[in-house]
Amino acid sequence: MAKKIQVRAQKFPLLMNCFVGVLFVLLGIFVVIPASGLFGVVWTLVAAAILANGTYHLLKRGAATSEIYITDTEEPDGGSGRPYKSLDTEERLTALRDLYDRRLITHEEYEAKRAEILKEL
Repeated sequence: MAKKIQVRAQKFPLLMNCFVGVLFVLLGIFVVIPASGLFGVVWTLVAAAILANGTYHLLKRGAATSEIYITDTEEPDGGSGRPYKSLDTEERLTALRDLYDRRLITHEEYEAKRAEILKEL
């Protein structure tokens, strides 16, 4: 079963986001719009969006910005990145034989695990 973890933004960066948003909106209204016209309007709208986003997340007490799902898996096979259970039978038997050939497991362990894998068929 997967465990879900929500990662929330910290309060200080959200406060800074709001502060910068307010500063940029004020700069846009009083400096950039009078000096640059249409560019100033775009500047101010983007700054207002930054301010709205920061304020929304701050008021939601750090709304979840991402989610992480952690699943329980067995050891991956040879660093392939795939869980051992997802390997097909032939690959599992080959990996098992390789462990036995390199003398990392005993003959008894090899036979027991081989029988277990074959039993799953």
